[in-house]
Amino acid sequence: MAADKQETKDVVAVILKDHRTMEDLFRRMRSVEADRAGALAKFSALLVAHGEAEEAEVYGALKRFKDVDNAEVEHGTKEHAEGNDALLALLEVSEVGSDAWDARLEDLVKAVTHHLDEEERTILNDARENVPDERRAELGAAFLRERERQLAADCGSVENVRAAVRG
Repeated sequence: MAADKQETKDVVAVILKDHRTMEDLFRRMRSVEADRAGALAKFSALLVAHGEAEEAEVYGALKRFKDVDNAEVEHGTKEHAEGNDALLALLEVSEVGSDAWDARLEDLVKAVTHHLDEEERTILNDARENVPDERRAELGAAFLRERERQLAADCGSVENVRAAVRG
């Protein structure tokens, strides 16, 4: 953890690191040799904590910058809800590796991968180009604090995801 403290807290870099972790967890969930249920539990917690932290600490702040596309930020929030819907559908399948589980996993991969790609091409590029380094560092620190708070609250549990989806 000490190494993380010394690394940049640039919000773009922090979000991109989570995105790569999510992609790695997708690979593990698809692998019959991996602990697929364990990978799903880690993914669930990360997806929920990441989305909540973006919405609470990052998206609103980015909308205040002239050259950050507000419509894309709003769209990102909608895609978080779609990802949570797909996550809940997978969490509610009782047998890991069943045909239903694999189908719902692919639905989740499709929804989240689409969001990651779009967010990286629009919101994060806009932030990198238009938000000063110091402000990106402040946003990164705020994002990490909220993400950790969410993780500590067991945000990825099926009960919590269900409550978030049903609003």
